[in-house]
Amino acid sequence: MTSKNQPTGSISRAPQVQVALLIFLLVAASRLQACDAASGFCASKCAVRCGKGKGPACMKHCGQCCVECACVPTATGRIDDCPCYRDMLTTGPRKRPKCP
Repeated sequence: MTSKNQPTGSISRAPQVQVALLIFLLVAASRLQACDAASGFCASKCAVRCGKGKGPACMKHCGQCCVECACVPTATGRIDDCPCYRDMLTTGPRKRPKCP
């Protein structure tokens, strides 16, 4: 029995929408958890790399590079240990190293 105001297919779509929303929320929560774990790793690595008075800008850029590359070279150099970190460049006409 259908009412005049309600389309016939809308009742059967409700569970599909709920399932899709549930899957979306689960995926979003798992990515958020992964970012939290990565930020702890990155915060400790970047604190070592930026620890010699380089300031908050160093921590910000190092953290962004770390999240994308999942590695940070040590403070003593050895930037080749993390090629992704080494090779990231700024946008715009002047391509400069992005990661400190």
